[in-house]
Amino acid sequence: MDVVGQAGGPIAGSRRAEVLAAVTERGMIRVTDLAHELGVTPVTVRRDVAELAEAGLVRRVHGGATSVEAAAVAVPSPRGASGRASAVGGTVGMLVPSLDYYWPDVARGVEEEARAHGLRMVLRGSVYEAADERGDVQRLLEGGANGLLLAPTVTGPGGDLMRAWLAETDVPVVLMERNAVVGDERRAVESVITDHHGGIAMAVHHFTSLGHRRIGVALSQHSPHADQLHAGWHAACTGLGLDTGDVVDLPVPDRPDPGFAAGIEAVVDAVLETGTTALVVHSDPEALRVVQRAAERGLSVPGDLSVLAYDDQVAPLATPALSAVRPPRRTIGRTAAYLLAARMADPGRPVHRVQVSPTLKVRSSSGPPRSA
Repeated sequence: MDVVGQAGGPIAGSRRAEVLAAVTERGMIRVTDLAHELGVTPVTVRRDVAELAEAGLVRRVHGGATSVEAAAVAVPSPRGASGRASAVGGTVGMLVPSLDYYWPDVARGVEEEARAHGLRMVLRGSVYEAADERGDVQRLLEGGANGLLLAPTVTGPGGDLMRAWLAETDVPVVLMERNAVVGDERRAVESVITDHHGGIAMAVHHFTSLGHRRIGVALSQHSPHADQLHAGWHAACTGLGLDTGDVVDLPVPDRPDPGFAAGIEAVVDAVLETGTTALVVHSDPEALRVVQRAAERGLSVPGDLSVLAYDDQVAPLATPALSAVRPPRRTIGRTAAYLLAARMADPGRPVHRVQVSPTLKVRSSSGPPRSA
């Protein structure tokens, strides 16, 4: 639940955080539109934008603001002297591991930016941990794709095959939420990723600011980002002098897995056994189930256990509404399409590897520990 001031709008600190989150997530905002969303005057939003710009967190433009990340990838660019997108033309082929979770928002961002450059988008679905996605890529190329936006498997045998293909292809490619180096010379492939390491560190620091010292983690077992998230949690806790050896630190099986319910039960068991008072859970459905099962076993959220979801697709709909770290899905898509348009317009430009920060949304599921 967002903090609300007596006048009905968000209080200043919370409001500026919402302004920053909107700019980061959308890439650009108009002052009048955001003022209407927040229930405050345009003058108030302009003041917030000015303060955020002075701190270097956003860039002011006429009538609104743009994200620093979006500005950072703007040179060199496929835009004319007017700053408007130049029509590159052609077809973008997009391959993602899921068409029903996480990636639809990325695809919408791609479509918005591709349209601005006169590009048509063709979308194709694969699976996580695919054995060989070269056939999917070939079908996109046979369908007329002039450039590719890929979120492929980059580990295991399937990853070896894909990296070998990336090393040989002369088709413009931008990876989304994946990094890869290819060839004997370890050449970097153009990419745009979320700073998951920093995102989960924000969650840890949020909990410590509330007084928590026993902060655990439960991560979706087969997420391609599980290792990054775990490393970020461990580094943040270690840097703050927090013990990571006697708190919840468990993987959660995939939801279709027969062991999913037992995995959730194990997390709640570990909360009770270790005295963990705050928990970061990836992703939203796992966090929802942890909260529900904790309540069934007599734990109140956030009284006995604060929970923060790393995802934020359905977290606001939970009871209580879940605090969350929100990856910038739409911005990832827009930035990837922008990079690809730039590569198609200027094949000789340097390789760009862009990292975009997620945002923290504080709601009702996080609070101080009872002992604070």
